[in-house]
Amino acid sequence: MQASVVPRAVAAAMSAASAFGLAVHDAVVLQNSNRLAVRLVPCDVLARVAPLAQQVAQFEVELARRLAETESPVGALEPRAEPRVYERDGFVVTLWTYYEPLTPREVSPADYAHALHRLHAGMRKLDVATPHFTDRVSEAQHLVASRNLTPALADADRELLGNTLRSLRRTIVDRGAVEQLLHGEPHPGNVLSTKNGPLFIDLETCCRGPVEFDLAHVPEEVTEHYPDVDQGLLDEYRGLVLAMVAAWRWDAGDQFPNGPRVGRELVSTLRRGPPWPTLDVVMGRLAGP
Repeated sequence: MQASVVPRAVAAAMSAASAFGLAVHDAVVLQNSNRLAVRLVPCDVLARVAPLAQQVAQFEVELARRLAETESPVGALEPRAEPRVYERDGFVVTLWTYYEPLTPREVSPADYAHALHRLHAGMRKLDVATPHFTDRVSEAQHLVASRNLTPALADADRELLGNTLRSLRRTIVDRGAVEQLLHGEPHPGNVLSTKNGPLFIDLETCCRGPVEFDLAHVPEEVTEHYPDVDQGLLDEYRGLVLAMVAAWRWDAGDQFPNGPRVGRELVSTLRRGPPWPTLDVVMGRLAGP
């Protein structure tokens, strides 16, 4: 979210919570990417705020409510407020339980894998309409194919990303693996370490596909604890996910921190060819000295 609109977004979050009589004297921005995550104090509520035109908040609220009924490990909606989407000043606001982070904050690979397995089991109980993972691939392909949307992407890199997305998509679909409802992006940034164990947040990316699509977003040590993984399919998905994320980082409208630098590293990684590393390994290279 652009810095110039952050104060208005924070004000919208405070207004939505105050409408329920919750004590809101201040707000702390916890994360700013495609939407804003704000801790409201002293009521200790987590507000997520997005521009009205960019939101799928109603879907996320309903999915979180239904997953909670299956006792799936997901972040809970704020129980002191009505579970719905609030519109304020051109923004949509959803209110969630705030979880005090544990120290250390890292989730062990075994606990991570167990929680993700439980989430997938809970998701299999739901019948909801969601995009297919190939719809997300198509979005990435559209970005790569459009010079207007990705003007800084060099021709050679554009060709590499386009070929990678097309070939891996075709290979994966031809496998005909069993599909189900998925989180879509269960990477470490979407996992909270709480006293109740690991909890998954940010359900707006849910889609349908094989569980290996979700597993391609998590560290390799996590997949070692997840049962019955198709390793060949997982390897292909890792390459596909790297190419998809690279396309999003080259989007001229992308607001991810250090997006172009991440995009360059991902393209370089794909150019080196398989075996594909996990996303956390690539991001770790960027965080190094």
